[in-house]
Amino acid sequence: MSEIDDMIVRTDESDTQKGKYMTFKSGHEYFGLGIQYVQQIIQYQAVTMIPDTEDYIKGLINLRGRIIPVVDVSLRFKQGPCEYNDKTCILVINVKSTTVGLVVEQIAEVVEIKEGNILPPPSIGRGDKGHNKYVYGIGKVGNTVKLLLDPEKLLYDEEPGDSEQERMNEEE
Repeated sequence: MSEIDDMIVRTDESDTQKGKYMTFKSGHEYFGLGIQYVQQIIQYQAVTMIPDTEDYIKGLINLRGRIIPVVDVSLRFKQGPCEYNDKTCILVINVKSTTVGLVVEQIAEVVEIKEGNILPPPSIGRGDKGHNKYVYGIGKVGNTVKLLLDPEKLLYDEEPGDSEQERMNEEE
């Protein structure tokens, strides 16, 4: 196979994922995460706690020899703890070569959302509150909407005021 054939195959693979989102429930909302970030979905399993970490970081799991941090999405969004049941699972994602497990209440479905059906999130109220700062768009799916997440902000954004003092100290 030539280099051109290789590029066509790779383009076709990325095209099949373009516009597709894994949707899941957290609290009373349905969220979508670009399917290209999703590696796998596993049943919720025991998590080893890490002392002195943020409350939304549940701990670590051993996934076939790989140690993966686990984040509870409902706690990250300040929705309060959810009760884990047989529908609770861990969505294993990869963002910028970092693999993380997201505890979600329930996986919904994979949906295709065309670019024209994605609107910017409304800016109502003061600044970014709760999960809204992690949402980059609102996807219209039939008569419903899905809050589309920016996985980088979900994993790497600091809590408001967390390191404001640290930044000021560094600037001095």
